[in-house]
Amino acid sequence: MSDNDNDAVEVVDEETETEAEEVAETVTDEAATEDETAETAEAADEAAEAEEAAQEPAFDEDVMPDEDADLLIPVEDYLAAGVHIGTQQKTQDMERFIHRVRDDGLYVLDVSQTDSRIRTAADFLANYSPEQILVTSSRQYGRFPAEKFADAVGARARTGRFIPGTLTNPDYAGYIEPDVVVVTDPIGDAQAVKEAITVGIPVIAMCDSNNQTSNVDLVVPTNNKGRRALSVVYWLLANETLDRRGTDTVYALEDFEAEL
Repeated sequence: MSDNDNDAVEVVDEETETEAEEVAETVTDEAATEDETAETAEAADEAAEAEEAAQEPAFDEDVMPDEDADLLIPVEDYLAAGVHIGTQQKTQDMERFIHRVRDDGLYVLDVSQTDSRIRTAADFLANYSPEQILVTSSRQYGRFPAEKFADAVGARARTGRFIPGTLTNPDYAGYIEPDVVVVTDPIGDAQAVKEAITVGIPVIAMCDSNNQTSNVDLVVPTNNKGRRALSVVYWLLANETLDRRGTDTVYALEDFEAEL
């Protein structure tokens, strides 16, 4: 091969090398640009999320008409426990305790009325001798807080299946004669409600949006299916009842929460 041919090959090699380097630089630049674009987009998303979070209220549920209502506990605590969450059904009886309906069809109970009715129930129960109060719960999630309530205020508890004749059959070994009954759910505790009506004693009931209240003397509107909701309501009712009696005993919410 002549010198001229060698020179031509070297020139071609140099040109090929240069083109390869330029292509590599272009790919690198494009990759860097894509990374920068991705980082910019991610930063923009984070900024948008931060701005949205800053604009959010302290809680995202509209649960009562008066936002400044004086409650026993902060409204956020009621929300965290789900006390306000009703079902997708409502009865005419419970309509007055419902604040609104959510987009998912669940009815939202008026927390201020829940709070007020807990106070009223405590006023009512404080008029009775502790041992003459009976609390019932056939619902699993209500059993522990109901029993804890009974223990706290000195009442009697019948949880699980309510044995027919407990209030109406003197020949039954478990027969008792309370002066007032507190039930966790008028549906699940229908037997206890029926017998209380038969013997003529008042009924206080935790009622959800789907409950009938014709046989209930005092309604406490609440989510009566949630574990935490029932713990909060029974905890507040116990402390308020003890307060009306003039005792210094105060229980913590943790005392009413069953271990999972």
